[in-house]
Amino acid sequence: MKIEDVMNEDVILVKENEQVSHARNLMLKHGYSRILVVDQEGKPVGILTEKDLIRKMRANGPQWKRRPIDKISIRRVMTPHPITITPFRELREAVEQMIKNKISSLPVVDNGELVGIITKSDLMDFYSQKFTKKWKVSQLMTSEVVTVNENHSIGHVISIMEDHKIGKVIVMRDNGPVGIITSGNISFANVEDPETGVSLEKIAFLHNVEGQEKKNVREVSMVTAGDIMTTDLITISPDEDASNAANVMINNDLSGIPVLNEDELVGIITKTDIIKGIQ
Repeated sequence: MKIEDVMNEDVILVKENEQVSHARNLMLKHGYSRILVVDQEGKPVGILTEKDLIRKMRANGPQWKRRPIDKISIRRVMTPHPITITPFRELREAVEQMIKNKISSLPVVDNGELVGIITKSDLMDFYSQKFTKKWKVSQLMTSEVVTVNENHSIGHVISIMEDHKIGKVIVMRDNGPVGIITSGNISFANVEDPETGVSLEKIAFLHNVEGQEKKNVREVSMVTAGDIMTTDLITISPDEDASNAANVMINNDLSGIPVLNEDELVGIITKTDIIKGIQ
């Protein structure tokens, strides 16, 4: 099967000099987790993804230098120089490029012209149709699951996702999963002050110094994992056919599903795990 047989020819584009707010609105409108960035001549120069947005939100620096992310130009946030592929290559080559480079999509270019895009979602749809009964969930899933608890700050969650280079974490309560946070939950959440772009509040702490009470004011994040997580959690058994997992993700617009053996969290199966089964 060739890439041209699976790719999406309808590509939503934004220009690199437009503001992030425009790209975010398009992503929300069309339900996309990424959007292709072009220059004034329409040539691909970058990709803006949910992960790019949360990476920018994690950026440190003096408060006076910070700007709301929506007011920043796309050029400053996007991942530049996207890896491309031609429409006549085999599907497994797209899988190899995505896994090797830890990316979720490839612009498809023919003789320098953009003709489409192929994503993990496209490949997962192909898997669900052609690889029924090929693998069980337990054979493809990731058994080491990164978790947080519902009281962790949004800053902590972003750091965890960035440090592990992942797009989702499971939220736990009393050793059981109660929610999931994805890059989309964070990048489209209202976590920034509209004027400063800083998701902090000032809290006064009283402490005793040499018999006198002193007030210390700190800025702390007031947004927690529990505030933004998706609570309507869909899970799957490790004994299920992986094509069933693919169909559940497609039908519910999910990028990963926690794997439970009875009530115990034993893994997570993601789009990346599914497309590995194509090779």
